[in-house]
Amino acid sequence: MEGMTKDIDVSELAITGMTCAACSARLERVLARVPGVNQAQVNLATERASVRGPADAAALIEAVEKAGFARLVRDAAAESAGEDAAAALRARRDLMILALSAALTLPLLLQMLPGAMMPPWAQMALATPVQFVVGSRFYLGAWKSLRGGAGNMDVLVALGTSAAYGLSAWLTLTGEAHHANLYFEAAAVVITLVVLGKWLETRARRSAAAAIRALTKLRPEIARVERDGRLIEIPADSVRVGEVVMVRPGERIPVDGKVIDGASHTDESLITGESLPVARGPGDRVPAGAINGDGMLRLDAVAVGAQSTIARIIRMVEGAQASKAPVQRMVDAIAAVFVPVVVVLAALTFLGWWAAGDMGRGFVAAVSVLVIACPCALGLATPTAIMVGTGVAARNGILIKDAEALERAHRVRVMVLDKTGTLTEGRPAVAEIVGDESLLALAASAQQGSEHPLARAVLGHAAALGVATSPVEAFRSVPGRGLVAVVDGCEIRIGSRRFMTDSEIDTSAYERAAEAHEAQGRTVMWVARSNRPLGLISVTDPVKPTARDAVRALARLGIETVMLTGDNARAAEAVARAVGVDRVLAEVRPEEKAAEVMRLKAEGRVVAMVGDGVNDAPALAAADIGLAMGTGSDVAMHTAGITLMRGDPGLLADALDVSRATHAKIRQNLFWAFVYNVIAIPMAAAGMLSPALAGGAMALSSVSVVSSSLLLRRWKRRA
Repeated sequence: MEGMTKDIDVSELAITGMTCAACSARLERVLARVPGVNQAQVNLATERASVRGPADAAALIEAVEKAGFARLVRDAAAESAGEDAAAALRARRDLMILALSAALTLPLLLQMLPGAMMPPWAQMALATPVQFVVGSRFYLGAWKSLRGGAGNMDVLVALGTSAAYGLSAWLTLTGEAHHANLYFEAAAVVITLVVLGKWLETRARRSAAAAIRALTKLRPEIARVERDGRLIEIPADSVRVGEVVMVRPGERIPVDGKVIDGASHTDESLITGESLPVARGPGDRVPAGAINGDGMLRLDAVAVGAQSTIARIIRMVEGAQASKAPVQRMVDAIAAVFVPVVVVLAALTFLGWWAAGDMGRGFVAAVSVLVIACPCALGLATPTAIMVGTGVAARNGILIKDAEALERAHRVRVMVLDKTGTLTEGRPAVAEIVGDESLLALAASAQQGSEHPLARAVLGHAAALGVATSPVEAFRSVPGRGLVAVVDGCEIRIGSRRFMTDSEIDTSAYERAAEAHEAQGRTVMWVARSNRPLGLISVTDPVKPTARDAVRALARLGIETVMLTGDNARAAEAVARAVGVDRVLAEVRPEEKAAEVMRLKAEGRVVAMVGDGVNDAPALAAADIGLAMGTGSDVAMHTAGITLMRGDPGLLADALDVSRATHAKIRQNLFWAFVYNVIAIPMAAAGMLSPALAGGAMALSSVSVVSSSLLLRRWKRRA
């Protein structure tokens, strides 16, 4: 099928032809019956189906087409230019059909003016093309829906307008038209207004999906690559990892790369939400889609095509927009029975008025019930809000994994913060060395096999001072505590005070110095040789400039903050005082972090965990909602429900705030969608609404829900 992508037993299908929530609910049931499908989710607003399980692609295509839905070339891999052209063509066609319908309907409406009544045959001549040419879409949709064993909005419109047109045509053909009311104008007006509503709704929905299109357009098509000593232009998707890419000033960067030569500033605002250009030089990484500033850059391509940052962002945003929030299950259950219930209500309305002795009024009331009742607004209430909310979040550097994460985030009351890399810069540097003169050489030698940030700080300090290192004969890491290595035949232990205590090493000789450094918020690394203390290395990790404001912003949202770290208690308390967190849990091993999160959850509140390292992944998974700093490890980002594209803790409050705004919009949309049907259907049954007014109200309900969701685009970061 055109418009389908597959990724590890997850198929994404782009589908057209759905008109209301009943359609999406029916298509879910159809896809769920295909062999190999474990779960199927269909999103009315994005016109996408997400299917999990090892199902055959051909079988999925056949099931969709048998259910009466058309194919649409529109997915993550589609060319945005071609997609926009196709959408523009469909919009022009729909506008022409709408113009035709309006031109034929207007004379029928003018009959409301005194003395403007048209002959029955003239009315029928104008109404017939509207009913069967413009309205053919409703007949076709109704037939496909009923053939699939369910009803949808098309069934209601086709039934209502056919009844009004059919009775009027019968009276005209039998010569009884002069003795009874005709309803040609009602049928034509309903069809015209519904078509108008669908046109407006499509425009609004396309506006709601603008975030994905904007992200897709960030990927340049051409890259300049150095091959065989020449600079050549090739498609950006053809660049291979490890190739050298040249980026001129003002151009978009085609791949994720590491700067080899050159210096410039890059505009990464649409990728990370960073408002100011970022200085980049040799050794720095730059993401695909960023705009190069005033310098020429030579890049080593480190991620290309589907593995680039922008491609992963697009997949994550598309996944969030295609997923369903838990509240949508209730809407789907209602949509599944909505059409049959409305048909029964319309029949009861007609019979009730007939029994009261007014068959004509009963007929009009029944038609109004059929026309005004529509599950469209209900079906669009949740997904359109999610589309806009996740798009707004992405533009501000907040990637939301799925709708469930978005819905959970608004209920967070406790935020657990990792210290290193979240509240601090995560780039520690050696502040002072206390102890034996051989300490630095031995510590640097022992840590040659470690990737820990503290180890890199020691190795960098030793290299800067020209200290020679010896080969490591053996190396063993003790997660959360330290390491044991053999250097020059001696066993070297490096780690926390707790590690020294567990190893039965007496640190009393250096305790006063250690306490002084810890009181300044520094991390102390103890070093021992052959179970004898050599001294300590004091390492500082500066607090991020925005950390204190970030904690204050969380407090304003009513969020309790808890700092969770493996660092010593004194250093942790110093950082906590600097940023203003409420509680501190220090000297916690990586394997204990998840248990601490579970204990906080046991207090009965919704807990979020923020981290950036591999050792944070279990705690991120244990929390009700995990937030990963985008500057951290891929494991943390994969585990978390929300990823912050910048290492700015200020985004934490923003993520919760946009979640709350989106959830409030969902509740508002659902409220009005339910109220609309609860009020409108009884009014129509009581004869208080004409079919024309009913059609207008039905069209307006869907447009108003989508327009309401679009108001989320006004969301701004809190100052």
